[in-house]
Amino acid sequence: MTMEYKTENLDASFDIVARQDAADEAIVGLRTDVDEVRARLEKVSRAASRPVIDGGQPDRTAEVKGFVDGYLRSGRDAELKSISGAVARDGGYAVPREVDAMIARTLVEISPIRSIAQVVQTGTSGYRKLVTSGGTASGWVSETAARPETATPAFHEIAPPTGELFANPAASQAMLDDAGFDLESWLAAEIASEFARAEGEAFVHGSGVDQPAGFLTATLSALGDGVRAFGSLQYVGSGDGIGFDAEPEARLIDLVHTLKASHRQGASWVMNSATMASVRKLKTTDGAFLWQPGMVEGQPDRLLGYPIVEAEDMPDIAAGECPIAFGNFRAGYLIAERSATAILRDPFTHKPFVHFYATKRIGGQVLDSDAIKLLRIEA
Repeated sequence: MTMEYKTENLDASFDIVARQDAADEAIVGLRTDVDEVRARLEKVSRAASRPVIDGGQPDRTAEVKGFVDGYLRSGRDAELKSISGAVARDGGYAVPREVDAMIARTLVEISPIRSIAQVVQTGTSGYRKLVTSGGTASGWVSETAARPETATPAFHEIAPPTGELFANPAASQAMLDDAGFDLESWLAAEIASEFARAEGEAFVHGSGVDQPAGFLTATLSALGDGVRAFGSLQYVGSGDGIGFDAEPEARLIDLVHTLKASHRQGASWVMNSATMASVRKLKTTDGAFLWQPGMVEGQPDRLLGYPIVEAEDMPDIAAGECPIAFGNFRAGYLIAERSATAILRDPFTHKPFVHFYATKRIGGQVLDSDAIKLLRIEA
């Protein structure tokens, strides 16, 4: 009995030890799994804390560095292709998105019409948009009455005329070889300033031939919304053949309220600096200035409660001109552009200078002619 008792106790002890070993192995496995999960969480946390580049796409810093230091500074296109797989387009390359975004941001800052208009990115040179005029008719009927057919809306196709906008800034090779020279910022600023100057004029006065159609080149009419031809802009006369009449505030108020209430939300004035100087001097009959300066730095000045955008390409005050525009340009004017800016490095044409020939296709046209109104100088 004693021997059997000892044998049973010994077997029980071995069983307990085996179970303890299995438990220890399970604990070690759990700790390993926990450590692996913790490492993954830390990796995800580090990735989330990094600044987002290119809309959440992989970091393209190497591509930008290869483009700026390899291609723009030295003309080594093989390095660019090995990094990004870029393909030559007419001897040039598409600008990396970080540089292109910098150009776009600068354009918005210095191009007044672009900052308030509707801008769409296109993948091709052609862009079409359908808009309706008149809306859909409706009617009232009783519960059991017949439902007659109502009139259908009229559709109009908008196809903004486009053109190839180019800039050709130059820099000496010695300047490019200087490591302290910020080539990326300089090139973006040069291209943006050239593009802004050219497109700013085109969005206002553009003929529509190999360039955008400016809103001032649209057909003008004194008729109100719904009765004038589609695409024509309504104007209000100033009351004087060479300037403003004795009650300028009345004409400006009339101009504001020719715009639909839905469009007045987000509307703004557009005029050049010479017209702004004249408007700032206008007073009501009781001697109060119509102009309302911004109370906070960075806040735009206002006229009759609406912000003022300074566009130097608007005409001066003169007989028959339209020096003041008022409207919701986000709804009224469409800018269609192909997103990529192409750059060709040209070190041969004007040695020792290196030219950077940048091109971009941009189009523009009045989208909703009810959303833009003009003040015309006439009796």
